[in-house]
Amino acid sequence: MISGRTFADRLAQHGFDFFTGVPCSLIEDLIAILERGERAPYVAAVREDAAVGVAAGAWFGGRRPVVLMQNSGLGTSLNALASLSLMYGLPVLLVVTWRGFGGKDAPEHILTGEISPKLLELLGIPHRVLAADSLDADLAWAATEMDARRSPVALLVPPKVVETGAVHSPGAGAALGSRVVPPPAPPSPLPPASMPRLTALGIALKAIGDDPVAHANGYICRESFSLADRPQSFYMIGSMGLAPAIGLGVALTQPRRRSIVFDGDGNLLMNLGILAMIATQHPANFVHLVFDNEVYGSTGNQASLSSGVRLDRMAAAAGFASAVAVTDPVSLEAALREALATAGPHFVLVKVTTEEADVPRIPYTPAVLRDRFRTAVHGG
Repeated sequence: MISGRTFADRLAQHGFDFFTGVPCSLIEDLIAILERGERAPYVAAVREDAAVGVAAGAWFGGRRPVVLMQNSGLGTSLNALASLSLMYGLPVLLVVTWRGFGGKDAPEHILTGEISPKLLELLGIPHRVLAADSLDADLAWAATEMDARRSPVALLVPPKVVETGAVHSPGAGAALGSRVVPPPAPPSPLPPASMPRLTALGIALKAIGDDPVAHANGYICRESFSLADRPQSFYMIGSMGLAPAIGLGVALTQPRRRSIVFDGDGNLLMNLGILAMIATQHPANFVHLVFDNEVYGSTGNQASLSSGVRLDRMAAAAGFASAVAVTDPVSLEAALREALATAGPHFVLVKVTTEEADVPRIPYTPAVLRDRFRTAVHGG
């Protein structure tokens, strides 16, 4: 069997230097070692698709990332893998534990265990089954394949290949220390939004200068593009909800640069757990703007839940350094000045009207968007 320490050491030797994921008991010792962060950061994810997004941001920041997940999480990650990692061509090693292997496990794992290799084949993700005596060969293969293909690759990890129970996790208390966030004050009513999103985006783009920005998919991308196309802008085509995960990966791997996210209310509501992930990593260089029009504009203006939920209060409760809400241009400019001048993470809820500009679609291919953003963030 492979010890958690040996597995972690071999990953480092093969150039893997950023880790994120959701735990599984089949690799508990490996995760316990990675949580210590002795060689590279480990970002605990609330969902596997969020981990895929963070890994994408880490790759943009120049790292060779790994996502750890149970095979049930492979199902959770299908859209993120298909419309982010595979569509854009973003290398990542997926270490996928194989619950239900050989039809022997709890009932909820049997079907997933049976179809796990088929899911990877259906996605076109190259994969191998890890064995105790093939670790180095499999990691060398993975590193070569993911870099050459610009694609995810996977190692399926059956039971009893990696040791368990010998290494203890530091736990949440050790990870977070004694940082205490006071409870938020009761929210006061906001005045009605007085600016279209296009106006708000123009103010934000002017304020941030050359900072990299991960955009939520939909009209946020298209309106931002129409105002100022820039290589520092990563336009999301699919993978709704993952823009802040990508921005977090960029922030953690490029700590000397600000990492900005242009998000939407529907996008954030789809991935609320990311607020906890951001706050517990407390990246000082992270600014999260949510342009909230209280509707799903790309699909016909159906109402979102943000009309009854103060997203800024959620960010405050999660532990952001600051979380404010604005409804007019003057307040937005003031909020951006403060956020860009002080240590974050910062959250700015930008209430906007439902007006949408008549703007073109993004003309670039996913590969062009990938390459120019990585060059702008990392240099190549």
